[in-house]
Amino acid sequence: MSKIKGAIVVDTDRCKGCQLCIVACPKDVIDLAQKKVNVHGYPYVEAADPDKCIGCTACAVVCPDGCITVYRMKVEE
Repeated sequence: MSKIKGAIVVDTDRCKGCQLCIVACPKDVIDLAQKKVNVHGYPYVEAADPDKCIGCTACAVVCPDGCITVYRMKVEE
């Protein structure tokens, strides 16, 4: 039986730190980067616990600026 593993990539230069993806993530994978800002001065989000990502794409769907790309891969158990 294969299992789906997910991974997210955040375009940190475009992220404005609205935190909608943090609320939408069912596995609490995403969090604001601590003491980091992008080139525009906004705090941005990052995968704080990437091993828990299931690739559901909820974060990418709610992102108003399209900053999040979700990848999925099958993992054999």
